[in-house]
Amino acid sequence: MGLRTVVGNIELRVWHGKEPQEKRWGCPIREKWGLRPHQQMSIALGERLAFTATATSTYREAAQVASQWGCPVGESVVHAVVQRVGSKAEEQTQQRLKQPAPQSQSSRQPSKLAVLMIDGWHARFRGPGWGKRKTDKERVAWHELKTGVFYLHEQAGRTAGGRGVIAQKKVVRWQGSPTDFGERLHWEALSSGLARAKETLLLADGGCWIWNLKADRWSWARELLDFYHGAEHLWALGRALSKDKEALTKAWVEPRLHQLRHGQEQKVLAQIAKLPTGRGSAAKVVRAEQNYFSGQTKRMHYKELADQGWPIGSGAVESACRQAQCRLKRPGQFWTERGLKNLCALDSARHNDHWDDLWNLN
Repeated sequence: MGLRTVVGNIELRVWHGKEPQEKRWGCPIREKWGLRPHQQMSIALGERLAFTATATSTYREAAQVASQWGCPVGESVVHAVVQRVGSKAEEQTQQRLKQPAPQSQSSRQPSKLAVLMIDGWHARFRGPGWGKRKTDKERVAWHELKTGVFYLHEQAGRTAGGRGVIAQKKVVRWQGSPTDFGERLHWEALSSGLARAKETLLLADGGCWIWNLKADRWSWARELLDFYHGAEHLWALGRALSKDKEALTKAWVEPRLHQLRHGQEQKVLAQIAKLPTGRGSAAKVVRAEQNYFSGQTKRMHYKELADQGWPIGSGAVESACRQAQCRLKRPGQFWTERGLKNLCALDSARHNDHWDDLWNLN
């Protein structure tokens, strides 16, 4: 039996034949090691390749790293491992969702605050016209990859240099419906202590699907519009009012940002609502931003929450999105639905403490 391992290719002489009682053909050593009938790669090598594929930027890079172990493989081999193990990871996720989430460290004192952060970004997919010389269908399609982060507030801190850091968090990515995404994020949140938290805060941008999901899944949670997203919209409004004159934009925006941050959000919102609108592109922006802020009035209590030590920015999920884009949105990358789903499932298993389940032989 030939086997590719972490120490190179080896050949083994093994017993195989028909099992006398069940009358089936088999190989005892393959069954003992958890190998499929024709599998020629050891479990340990498969695990290393799968882990490396989630920790590097491309399948080619993962193959290059593997060559440094003395186990040269092509990128197609790495891709095949990811698809096989990622499919298993997704199956395990589906099975976990059918069971109640285990309560981690249920004997601990209740946490003061649980934090949920949600965002989304778009990845390039191969469209229905991909690879066709003549077609009326789109060759490239863009689909949203929803991303959520959960952590308990006591797990957040700062490094000696002042950089924010979270000791333990759960990260969920999903390219399907908001409902399915919410189910996955909720399961991981429960397994990490959501039920032990006295209060829950959900931070996000102004996306309607996020707030609809929040109302359906975490109705008790406090809502907060990420301060930096709110600031971006205020700057867009300022540029429209000042006709992109930098000095005038700055003079209009900065005092209102200060008011937003320090408990005078109702004053700012009233000023925005009273802005005159007319015709033209600038007026169109003003109306759009007025509509945006009118829908966020109950999500802008920045001073109140900051005074309690609660976060007012969604940097953790923004960072998670950016890290995923560095892996999944590189120049020239186009995904299939299956390919991205399997890689994301594998990556989630690594980040959310399910990795060992993939290699359990029981």
